Amino acid sequence: MSNLRIFGLVLGLLLLVITFVSYRGPRWKRWNFTLFTLFSLGLIAVSIDPDMLNFFRDVLSLGKASRGRIISLLILSNILCIFFIFLNFSKNENLRLQFDRLVRHLGSRHQMELISGLQPIMVLIPAFNEAENLAELLPKLPERVGDLPVGALVVDDGSEDDTASVAGGFDRVQVVKNPINRGGGAALRLGYDLLNHAGVDICITMDADGQHRPEDIENLLRPILEDRADFVIGSRVKGENRSVSPLRTLGVYVFGALISLLMGKKITDPSSGFRAFRMSAIGTVELNEDQYHTSELIIEAVKKGLRIEECPVTILKRRHGKSKKGKDWLYGIHFARIIFKTWWR
Repeated sequence: MSNLRIFGLVLGLLLLVITFVSYRGPRWKRWNFTLFTLFSLGLIAVSIDPDMLNFFRDVLSLGKASRGRIISLLILSNILCIFFIFLNFSKNENLRLQFDRLVRHLGSRHQMELISGLQPIMVLIPAFNEAENLAELLPKLPERVGDLPVGALVVDDGSEDDTASVAGGFDRVQVVKNPINRGGGAALRLGYDLLNHAGVDICITMDADGQHRPEDIENLLRPILEDRADFVIGSRVKGENRSVSPLRTLGVYVFGALISLLMGKKITDPSSGFRAFRMSAIGTVELNEDQYHTSELIIEAVKKGLRIEECPVTILKRRHGKSKKGKDWLYGIHFARIIFKTWWR
């Protein structure tokens, strides 16, 4: 028996013992125990009788290759490792969703006692360290649209500055807080829960960085008030974009074309956080993403058959502070990941 086979045999036996010791008693996990045991037994069997790999070697057309059996074994091992990686991703995702549901349930029960006097139309603003921008944005929000009064709910997503105190200084603004920074998507989900519980009819979401103009709110609401749409997206492509990032501007067009292709619905601005919708309609969609979440809402709304329109808006340059979205290329990678993840889901 070669040294390599001896090494494989010893390693397989060692892994088998470690598997048994690790998962016995209170740490018993049937699925993990089965997988690691099968892997260890497979390694032992191959070390004792390498000819077992001949079938896989021939399937991979490695029969004439030098050390073909070893190469086929490495390929199979990598496939198994990839399987384990995806299995762990799936488990972590399930745990994250359970944690999110728990936090939302506890948060909405507690925060509902802190807010009152919500209006039929509410502007929902997630904010993280945006005190300076909110001080300029909140006074400009309209008091009414037509005959309907407008209020605002700011979700302070674990800010370290005076975001909560600044927002709470305005009469028509309610403020709730996430104790830690969880991301814009998580902050919005908390806001949706509170608005749904309070029976709010229409919600407008705006970014806290001052890039969205309050004077565009009435136009954004018109298709909903006229019962032509359930969900309206503020589009910088149809309107005007005064932001200074050419790469992100390009990304808007690229991802707009991608979502339009995947969903069969023309979308020009998939990353717009300036939106309006009826709460009764948005309650039917599944929202899970903490960040890069704008595309998730659009894809889910199309899947649920909501009536969607886009309205021209103007996107301004941020006046204070820095963007929380990170580097443009990294943002693009994550945005694309969420598009395909939500579409596949």
